[in-house]
Amino acid sequence: MRKFPGMMAVALLAWPVGLLQAQSGRQAADAAAAYTTAHRAELTAGFERLLAMPNVAADPAGLQANAQYLLAALKARGASAQLLTVPGAPAVVYGELRRPGATHTIVFYAHYDGQPVTASEWTTPPFQPTLKTVDGEQRVFARSAGDDKAAIFAQLTALDALRAAGMEPQANLRFVWEGEEEAGSPHLEQILMAHRDLVHGDVWLICDGPVDQSGRQTVVFGARGDTGLEITVYGPQHGLHSGHYGNWAPNPAMMLAQLLAAMEDADGHVLIPHFYDGIAPLSALEKQALADAPDNEAMLRRKFWLGRTDGGGRHLLELLNLPSLNINGMAAAQVGARATNVIPAMAVADLDLRLVVGEDWRVQQQRVVDFIASRGYFVTDHEPTQAERTGHARVAWVKREGNSYNAVRTPMDLPMAQEVIAAVKAARGQVVLLPTMGGSVPLGAMERAAKTRTVTVPIANFDDNQHTANENLRLQNLWNGVGTMAALETMP
Repeated sequence: MRKFPGMMAVALLAWPVGLLQAQSGRQAADAAAAYTTAHRAELTAGFERLLAMPNVAADPAGLQANAQYLLAALKARGASAQLLTVPGAPAVVYGELRRPGATHTIVFYAHYDGQPVTASEWTTPPFQPTLKTVDGEQRVFARSAGDDKAAIFAQLTALDALRAAGMEPQANLRFVWEGEEEAGSPHLEQILMAHRDLVHGDVWLICDGPVDQSGRQTVVFGARGDTGLEITVYGPQHGLHSGHYGNWAPNPAMMLAQLLAAMEDADGHVLIPHFYDGIAPLSALEKQALADAPDNEAMLRRKFWLGRTDGGGRHLLELLNLPSLNINGMAAAQVGARATNVIPAMAVADLDLRLVVGEDWRVQQQRVVDFIASRGYFVTDHEPTQAERTGHARVAWVKREGNSYNAVRTPMDLPMAQEVIAAVKAARGQVVLLPTMGGSVPLGAMERAAKTRTVTVPIANFDDNQHTANENLRLQNLWNGVGTMAALETMP
């Protein structure tokens, strides 16, 4: 058993569940398996139709087409459905299936927008779904195959499977499918607050992200927060010949490299003062869940061709419960065939900061800004003027990302959390319980607007190339996910 700092030797709670509830979840999963097996070709084609619809922020018409398609899909299944909108934002697709006499309401969240695409980096067109066999199993390659249209398709297909089997949901079901999660969800809370009577539920089930790397179904009780900064440092007013002015004109690419290198040590520990201050500790139950989770480290190192990992030997799951600082990208002049012998005028880096419970994104941003200033930089919040650039030895323009949010974590021992775990176990058998996932979802906005708690039940494969080229979904994950959603849709 892995040990984590301060871990108490306690057993996870034995999640209580009635025999009838367990049987209902198992029956729902079995019905889903029978349905997806009988309709495999038809369902695959239907999933491909959804994936073929462009869904990036730069294409508002494409997002609107996705929203209308999903609205029609909900209505076709008898849901009371509508688009929730505010000016300047993609619509939230909303649907509700009411159960007469139901005492609980379950809300299913997913998002239909996807990350931007650079088609030249893909082996097949990103919006031309392509089936391939990988390690003897079929996968479909397309943008949003894993993140996050699979969850939406699984929720809809689960409804079809239950109806085909003569089964009905026992609770009121609500569906909230967002259209700008990949852009940081800047309008989500505003939309939800404007429709609070529609979006409240006893629990929100967040169907986004990958299952455990072992392939076992995962139930996650929180997500890290997210914020970002763009840093630009300056050299000459325009590019200068590196032979004529090298050793004299400061090179902003080197300056930026030195600045960023000072932010972390060789093991990935962030050196920015107070970066780890205020972290809310994990409970004994949460530490035990981490200790009981599968150890996938050796497999992941082979999979990702890693000769070493950061963290000073600590386990991945422990590190995901700490804040992080990542360089999303850097730019300065050109490389490869386009490279020139030049001292560039500026260098830019985009930073991504993940936060954990107890930290505030504004404070974390300020810690980075203060560190930059401590390295001798004059920090500005606007493009610097000639006077500012000539009046200071080092100048940095820092843009702070406003579409940011803090981390949220739901206690694992709440009764509603036990109900979710029981339903997932009934469908999938053994499950992996995690206090926090590494990715970020705006859980705080959901909990504030809907006055509820959130639990994440992802279905995608861990190696789905999420957020990058050649995104894909292992089709067996989709069929398993339909079973998981069917069990959750029949919770009492």
